[in-house]
Amino acid sequence: MKTLCIIAAQPGLAAALRPVLPAGEYRLLAQTEWSDDFARTSGTMLDAIMLEADLTTVEPIRLLERIRQRLPKCPVYLFASRRQAEWEEEAYLHGARHIFSMPVRGRLLQEMLARELGAPPVPAPLPVVTATAPPEVTRLGEAPLTRSLGILREYSAVLSHSLCAEALLKQFLLFIRSMLGVNRAAIFLRLPPTALSVAQSEHEAHRLRSACAIGIAPGLLEHFELTLDAGVGRHLLRHGRILQAHGDEAQRDIDLRKEFELLGAQVAIPILDRESMLGVAMFDRRLTGESFTHDELALMFHLLEQLGLAIRNIWLHDQLGANHDLMADTLGHLSNGCVVVSAGMEILHANDAARKLFGQPLPGPRRMEFNDLPQVIGGRVFEVLRQARAIAPFKYRPIDQPGVVLQVSIAPFERRHTATPHAALVLIEDFTQIERWQKLDVEAASLRLIKLMAERLAHEIGNSIVPLSTHQQLFSQKYRDAEFRASLNDALTDGVRRVSRLVKQMYLLARDSAALSDSVTVSQLVEDAFKDAQGMHTGKPATLQLEKGDPITIPACDKNGLRHAVAEVLLNALQSDAAAPQVRVRTSTQTDDRGQTWALIDVQDGGPGFSGESAARGHEPFYTTRNVGVGLGLTVSRKIIEAHVGRLETDPAVKGASGKVRIAIPFLEPKKVESPTNLFHRTANV
Repeated sequence: MKTLCIIAAQPGLAAALRPVLPAGEYRLLAQTEWSDDFARTSGTMLDAIMLEADLTTVEPIRLLERIRQRLPKCPVYLFASRRQAEWEEEAYLHGARHIFSMPVRGRLLQEMLARELGAPPVPAPLPVVTATAPPEVTRLGEAPLTRSLGILREYSAVLSHSLCAEALLKQFLLFIRSMLGVNRAAIFLRLPPTALSVAQSEHEAHRLRSACAIGIAPGLLEHFELTLDAGVGRHLLRHGRILQAHGDEAQRDIDLRKEFELLGAQVAIPILDRESMLGVAMFDRRLTGESFTHDELALMFHLLEQLGLAIRNIWLHDQLGANHDLMADTLGHLSNGCVVVSAGMEILHANDAARKLFGQPLPGPRRMEFNDLPQVIGGRVFEVLRQARAIAPFKYRPIDQPGVVLQVSIAPFERRHTATPHAALVLIEDFTQIERWQKLDVEAASLRLIKLMAERLAHEIGNSIVPLSTHQQLFSQKYRDAEFRASLNDALTDGVRRVSRLVKQMYLLARDSAALSDSVTVSQLVEDAFKDAQGMHTGKPATLQLEKGDPITIPACDKNGLRHAVAEVLLNALQSDAAAPQVRVRTSTQTDDRGQTWALIDVQDGGPGFSGESAARGHEPFYTTRNVGVGLGLTVSRKIIEAHVGRLETDPAVKGASGKVRIAIPFLEPKKVESPTNLFHRTANV
């Protein structure tokens, strides 16, 4: 019998191949995906692989490469519902024997398999049974049909005996002894699948340890085990059929002979679950010393196959129980509340933290019900289960618990190949303390900002008032003095200029929008802004070097606001070099990748340039490196320029270079543009 492995995500290919391939000639193993573990345990039993593929991407080619690396001699056939010539060529280059189109053509497939694998052997004709030679099964004392029904009845009781693998195996061996009179027997099994918390090495996965035995000394089995890498275990894994100690295969292999002799066994039968080999059963002769007939060996093979399915189910049950206990223990120890709600609106799990948050008695005999959830949370759970998608975390404030803030996250649990979720996970985190800390942080940041603003404003207004206060005290005595009147005029002019600038800066910072309804040429904008900067500058007379290129007109802007922003940048450049204040300005245009045109104004002074800290923090409110001024100049400029959807860029100075600032203004359509978030809010932690 040839063994064919079918690898397909859906059961359609296996369902299509079973009717067209004779059951007595081919055995089909269906797999949803290819894994190295499956290749390691069952690869030697395979005669061919049937792979369902969509030959329009590279994924089937990669899977074909993996299969060929693990099983280089095993032929691989592809079944493609969609195909392209270039991917077909790649498939053949990577070792595919043939590519079939869907639907499956039975005669073609049988012919290809016969050529590749060879025609299945023709079974020998059955011997003619005469009336004087009764069948072998009748020597057990009953008619064949009656005996078969009795075996099925007794064996069904064995399979339903227990969910404990050891007890089930013990009952099975006693059943075999009572039915066939087995002298000695031992069953070796692979290690069961592990839980999530336990890792299994590759060496342990190949071991076959004694699980149950009758008639064999326990001391022998404590120090004896089989392996899938050599001896009986390797032979049965490769061939998947019954092995007898007196056969030619066992006599030629010294490892096989040793294992049979140590256990005193005469026959070894694989324990299969129709997909892989779970273990090995080894039997001695009958209590009378007679060997088993072929029919009895075939019966034992099929009974062991049913036993293998029962063991696999027990392992899956144990693994599921262990994983369930692990997850329940993990969720139970979470400090956050955790609730699992089924699609039928039933609470499947609620940990102690969730019961405490929702006012449930702890511990309490009553299970938590869906009605115990607050209406807001229950409605969101219903929405997640019906729409099969997670929702954004939200905050919930219980009405009966003032000041408590809970953050709730709800996510669906979805099974594979299903469109609707079967449960929803609700995580509840107590954000009360975090909310308080955040509120305290905001209040502390606001207080720090108010303190800093008060210090800067008091300092600037005080510097403006001191000269005026001094002249006011001397006003009645020296009013007739011409020199005093000139000094008073200068003090009044300087004080009014400084206070007026401060008032204008505060007004522009408080404004939330700008009407971009004006148009202005860049050269005129720079010249007017330079006049304003000269008026605010108290040092030596300054000069402007304006490199005018092609005429540039900004089609939509707030002319007065933009003029003040450029004036603040120019004033900052004049103040950087008190000895010889001069400013070089270069204007140009630039078009980016999206087709947007920008007006560029590059301002360069004669000072030492920006330090790393000044370049990074120069735009922050009340940040200044001088003893005079409030530190709002570049802050106001940045807010106005960003209201024009522009950029203000300051880069740290390179050694030997002077300071440079770039203003970039896009060409926009005339409209009212909302200002970005108030800079005081964005820099509340300064």
